[in-house]
Amino acid sequence: MSARPVGADGSGGPAPALGVGMSGSAGAVRIRPARAADAPRAAEIEIAGGRAFAEIGMVEVAADVPDESGLIRTAEEGRLWVLEAWTPAAQEGRGQGGEGTRWETAGYAAAEILDGCAHIAQVTVDPVHAGHGYGAALIAHVEQWGRVHGCRATTLTTFRSVPWNAPYYARLGFEVMGPEEIGPELTRTMDHEATSPGLDAALRCAMIRR
Repeated sequence: MSARPVGADGSGGPAPALGVGMSGSAGAVRIRPARAADAPRAAEIEIAGGRAFAEIGMVEVAADVPDESGLIRTAEEGRLWVLEAWTPAAQEGRGQGGEGTRWETAGYAAAEILDGCAHIAQVTVDPVHAGHGYGAALIAHVEQWGRVHGCRATTLTTFRSVPWNAPYYARLGFEVMGPEEIGPELTRTMDHEATSPGLDAALRCAMIRR
């Protein structure tokens, strides 16, 4: 996984992780640990978010198909979370959590610990839910998870010039890391990402929020 779209929602700064009974700009939302059963919807969201890359000529990135088995494994390891929104759209068959529910999975995040930092391996919001601060909320949730595990900061890798990548994260307080700041574990992750179609290392960077 690599940090790709979050549905550029125009958030001007870090947002708190949201829980049951709290509200985003579109209504009540909650973030919970993902289950194996969430993997298909998470993959669907990532594919939907990835389509924006085709519009700027990054067809190989847009064509990437998420590995559902990897999502399941990450969920089982307690490193995957879904954000659910209370929305009328869920009444039309897209709700999660049982008959009559209005909770709809709108985005997800996956993380790991690299070089003592909480590393966002993936964060994606369904484009139909963009503009409500959900991406920022998921990032803040990972940041809080990292603090519980003694992490000193939060990192991610992303495209430097894609509007909903590095410029978006910069608005949330992330800074581009210099080569001397990138530890060995993050270096290995970036080297591995560079072997994937469309993830040209020259176009990407690592970012950190302290």
